[in-house]
Amino acid sequence: MSFQAPANLNSPSSKGTGFDLVAKDPLTSARAGLLQTPHGTIETPLFMPVGTQGTVKGISSAELQDNIRAGIVLGNTYHLYLRPGTELLEQAGGLHRFMRWDGPLLTDSGGYQVFSLADRRRIREDGVEFASHIDGSKHLFSPEESMRIQRSIGADFCMAFDECTPYPCAHKDAKVSMELTHRWLDRSLKAWDLTQPLYGHPQRLIPIVQGSTYPALRVESARFVAERATHGCAIGGLSVGEPIEDMYQMTEEVTSILPENQFRYLMGVGTPANILESIARGVDLFDCVMPTRNARNGMLFTWKGIINLRNRKWRSDFTALDPDSSLPEDRLYSKAYVAHLFQCHEMLGPRLATLHNLHFYLDLTRVARKHILTGDFAAWKSNILPQLTHRL
Repeated sequence: MSFQAPANLNSPSSKGTGFDLVAKDPLTSARAGLLQTPHGTIETPLFMPVGTQGTVKGISSAELQDNIRAGIVLGNTYHLYLRPGTELLEQAGGLHRFMRWDGPLLTDSGGYQVFSLADRRRIREDGVEFASHIDGSKHLFSPEESMRIQRSIGADFCMAFDECTPYPCAHKDAKVSMELTHRWLDRSLKAWDLTQPLYGHPQRLIPIVQGSTYPALRVESARFVAERATHGCAIGGLSVGEPIEDMYQMTEEVTSILPENQFRYLMGVGTPANILESIARGVDLFDCVMPTRNARNGMLFTWKGIINLRNRKWRSDFTALDPDSSLPEDRLYSKAYVAHLFQCHEMLGPRLATLHNLHFYLDLTRVARKHILTGDFAAWKSNILPQLTHRL
């Protein structure tokens, strides 16, 4: 007998949610869609800036909205649970109010962060016991606890609790982990159905596909998730060190099975090239720390290629960081100026670089969407990829 979701769980007819497929590229699986949320409509494909601790590092919520025009921001369940904690978040009225962000929010389940604490955690059937990276205190994340925390955070989209496998991973271990993730998904769904949103807007629970780099496991997991998904599906456990060809193959295997009328979210990916190749394979949403982390080290992504502002040659280059940027001319700082800021260790340098990279990533997915709508995405992608990966 196939799984039947509870009637009131993530009902597509509920106010403020739903995914409409607007267009498909004729030569690839790329899609353009509209994702309705209680905090606004998102045009997909789209990149989500990572706001780990209720902030995208160095960037205010006003800048996210006005300068970058971010459609949706990701919060981190593990970190927000440890600091500031769910009690304070509930006192604040949820993360939206706490960080003064009026747009949509998505939270992960904490599974990936627990995965990254290999020397600080112990996986059991009931959940994962781990030691805080802050003070060493002991905690237990279970599917039920993850759902409780994400209710307290109040994100529009919340992830089911899962286990992320490392790479490389033996087939036997990947299968055991995937089956545990599936059991945790059913427990997450049950716990979700027994709780209610706290802040007056609906929240949606999104299941995650696992299975490492084994096609048969990915297919099995995608089918399991597709039976239970009602609004969207996430693809986890990739971009963890596997060959890039494997990531693309696993993504393609999964998107061929997931429901077409729901959004697909590829977790933790990636470079501009990764994003375009994954859009071509049917992915709608992305998140990654790369644009912000690399920016703080002086690496910029541009339409002409990759720039390392710490290289001496940029110190006398008075052209804009990216002449092809869609930013107004009065917001285009020169390479020489921002390189100077890095050389002087001025805080404004990493901030301007972060704003630039986030704007570029958002522009990248928006331009990709335009080409999907006009039907020439495949040709545009082939032409632009050599430029994006070129180091200037």
